[in-house]
Amino acid sequence: QVQPVESGGGLVQPGGSLRLSCTTSRNVFTIATMGWYRQAPGKERELVAKIIAAGKTYYSDFAKGRFTISRDNRKNTVYLQMNNLTPEDTAIYYCNSDTIFRGGASNWGQGTQVTVSS
Repeated sequence: QVQPVESGGGLVQPGGSLRLSCTTSRNVFTIATMGWYRQAPGKERELVAKIIAAGKTYYSDFAKGRFTISRDNRKNTVYLQMNNLTPEDTAIYYCNSDTIFRGGASNWGQGTQVTVSS
């Protein structure tokens, strides 16, 4: 499939951890920049982190030191390991595959809810 599919969201206590996963088709994944975005209630969608096909990563400031993005090219899967979560991290997390630079498209998953609450 072209649309990325996320998994791994849920409810976690403050200070806890979650790992999100996202998979898409091989022909997209091997060239795509894969990104994680999030949208909290009443706020705009924002970039969390992204990773290019060669493995270089980029993080938004709030994610640095707490979140880690990685990709497994054998499984066509990108991960977002989130540690030391706070209630401010509560949001719907979306996976994005971007091949626009190769004449392709930007595709979004349906999102997975992450709730940080005691």
